[in-house]
Amino acid sequence: MNKTLFAHAAAAVAALSAGGGVVATRLVIGETDPVSLAFYRNFVSVICFAPVLPFIWPKHRIPLTEYGKIALLGILFFGFFPWALNASLQYIPAARGAVGLATIPIQTLIVAVLFGRENLTLAKLIAVGLAFMGVAFVFGLEAINLSTSEYLVGDSLMLLGVFCAAIYSVFGRGTLMRHGPLFVTALAMVFAALALFPLTYFQSGTVGVPVLTREGWLAVLFLGSVSGAIQFSLFTWALRWLPATTTVLYLTLSPVTAMLLGVFLIGETVTSVLVAGLIFILSGILIGSGALSGLTTKVADRSFRRPLRLRP
Repeated sequence: MNKTLFAHAAAAVAALSAGGGVVATRLVIGETDPVSLAFYRNFVSVICFAPVLPFIWPKHRIPLTEYGKIALLGILFFGFFPWALNASLQYIPAARGAVGLATIPIQTLIVAVLFGRENLTLAKLIAVGLAFMGVAFVFGLEAINLSTSEYLVGDSLMLLGVFCAAIYSVFGRGTLMRHGPLFVTALAMVFAALALFPLTYFQSGTVGVPVLTREGWLAVLFLGSVSGAIQFSLFTWALRWLPATTTVLYLTLSPVTAMLLGVFLIGETVTSVLVAGLIFILSGILIGSGALSGLTTKVADRSFRRPLRLRP
């Protein structure tokens, strides 16, 4: 019971830090390219994991096929997904990208149901719908504007990256449970960094210390540590104890977090639209996480147990 509660908290914190990652990516993407940024983000994360890797290495023997699964999952989630996100933000504004990220629960639900990993329920449909409506409501018409071809390229990259995140969330859960979320996350990031290394060299002609501004360096360090090693550790740990569709539902908080950071860092004001969107999103999370199901069951039980009194 406590682990389930902590898993919900971990998923929420991971989603909140993901919103900070969107802001950091927008800050530094003009100083580098999407492939290099994805590589250096994973490189910083691997450095963060290096001191604890001997302590989280499983004591049981891991078959070679399991290493292959971890490598494939790592390249998809820690390699291709951040590259696609970085690349998409070169073509679309943050508001539009936020709506793309908000499709993670929808795509995860579709993948999980199609491959028989989870059952389709009305509560899950309502939860995903409310969460997505909240994000779309916050960002309004700007997020669904189809006026330029660049938006089409950006949307395609974002949705393709989100699809990789959905695949990882659905098919990575068994691997996380067998070998431990921290170990799988650390090793998957190593494989992702190795896969991105030659692409980074091909893109820039060299792999060395990047030339960035002070703000750019802070953004990369944040992406690799807080929004990298810490965020993905919390997310994968939650994924071990919660259904995939429940875990990713919290990610709908990330785009709203990005807007809230704009309030504190840029001085924007909190609007009634933002508050209304948050209500939609939090309602979806409460329904999807099962927080309201216990109350509903109790009310139903009381109504059935209450004796029926007829008026004379």
